[in-house]
Amino acid sequence: MDDKELAIAFSEDVKILKKEIAKVIVGQDETVDGIITSIFCNGHVLLIGVPGLAKTLLINTLSTALELSFNRIQFTPDLMPGDITGTEVLVQDRSFKFVKGSIFSNIILADEINRTPPKTQAALLEAMQEKNVTYGGQSYPLPDPFFVLATQNPIEQEGTYPLPEAQLDRFMFNLILDYPNFVEELDILKQTTGGKMAKPNKVLGVDKIIEYQNLVKRVPVTDHVYEYIVSLVHKTRPNRDGTHDYINKYVTYGAGPRAGQNLVMAAKCLALTKGKFSPDIIDVKEVAKNVLRHRLVRNYKAEAEEITSDQIIEQIL
Repeated sequence: MDDKELAIAFSEDVKILKKEIAKVIVGQDETVDGIITSIFCNGHVLLIGVPGLAKTLLINTLSTALELSFNRIQFTPDLMPGDITGTEVLVQDRSFKFVKGSIFSNIILADEINRTPPKTQAALLEAMQEKNVTYGGQSYPLPDPFFVLATQNPIEQEGTYPLPEAQLDRFMFNLILDYPNFVEELDILKQTTGGKMAKPNKVLGVDKIIEYQNLVKRVPVTDHVYEYIVSLVHKTRPNRDGTHDYINKYVTYGAGPRAGQNLVMAAKCLALTKGKFSPDIIDVKEVAKNVLRHRLVRNYKAEAEEITSDQIIEQIL
């Protein structure tokens, strides 16, 4: 199968995947799209949303449809790095054996990641970046594909440990999960308080997912789209030549080069899901907020005037 045929198959498989997820998850279309895009771009997602919006159910449903292993880690103040990555135990022959932690799974739901101390956060984020765990001088590779969805509760901030900007940058997307609308919430009640819950069918396996991830990398991008992405990222950086006064007024630090890389990959994947063979500027604009919102550091003036990162990105676009 050549790349053109594979691209057509990818578009069809994504449609089928979304239908299977919709059997269980009501609404949340933008969140589902973002998570699917991130998986096929080999990235990770930071999800901001209040408790009770079916984050665990969504990831569990996705792992079933993709035939991937899944673990949920509840982050708490007493969680230690070894609880995530694993530790050595003494066995009968008086030797030490490394027992793998819960991070050794295809999909990880890191629930309320900002509730655990920086040392434990760093253990997860290092594994996300390196795709392996090092213990006692030996490296243990994580499963392939490997995807982390970390959640944060935007309401309760007491006793939390906010992620530093350098660690936030390791997430491809920052998705905002909002409350369902009236009709969606009505459907949720009918679907979850009746008989048996629907179950998704298996759509893809590990080999196919990796094949599609490699396909996304090979999608060609025209020079004018590359130039638009670089221009867009540069416009987020204050006090530079050509930077708009709005950015100088409200932004302390802008996005780095990794933002541009993620914009390219996300636009490629989005184009494929639409049945196109190359992304255009419209595709870049569609993924811009998800890629950039956690990479802009607003200053005190923006916070005082309640200017959000999304409003700043809209001005840039």
